[in-house]
Amino acid sequence: MSNNRNPDGDATTAAASVGRARPTRGGGHLTIGTSLPLMLYVDGPFGSSSEEVFNYEVSLCVAGGIGVTPFACVLRALLDGWKQFRLRRLYFVWVCRELQSFYWFSELLCALHHKLWQENRPDYLNLKLFVSKTEDLQSMSEEKYRPLSSRLSIGRPGWKLLFDEIGNANKHKRVGVFCCGPKGISRTLHRLCNSGRFTGVTFEFNKESFS
Repeated sequence: MSNNRNPDGDATTAAASVGRARPTRGGGHLTIGTSLPLMLYVDGPFGSSSEEVFNYEVSLCVAGGIGVTPFACVLRALLDGWKQFRLRRLYFVWVCRELQSFYWFSELLCALHHKLWQENRPDYLNLKLFVSKTEDLQSMSEEKYRPLSSRLSIGRPGWKLLFDEIGNANKHKRVGVFCCGPKGISRTLHRLCNSGRFTGVTFEFNKESFS
């Protein structure tokens, strides 16, 4: 069960329905009828590996399709104030089958892009978008999405080339690698992190579950 901070929220209402319980404020008790007290313990919420993104100076986040969801909190936190974190450069790679999927978080990505440019840190976010389906391909032609359309590529990422690029630009750094997506992408990234082929930089693999 997830934690709901609102005492009148959905979680409380759902719990109260067990055995026709009546929720009461104070003490965390639910009273069933008039005589049987029921103590309810709510644990969580639990953090995820994506929270570790902020513990590196350089991080690489790779999302496949809906796997971008855990990273939305990272983007929102940076939009609220990136200077408070240790993180100084974020590589963000999002691979989708269809172009329309990028609209899920297009407003958030564009807002963060504009904020970083206004604060003279355009190099903070390195955004790369890939659409793998080439049939009936359209474009993000709206002017407000130009920060995304200019970073959109057709096909799949060249992971070795990407790691080489990151490694050459971040010598003597530890790079946190975070992935949420299909197992094939996760295995490839994990293998590259452990390959030892990159000199002067260490890639540390982290993984989100994908469902």
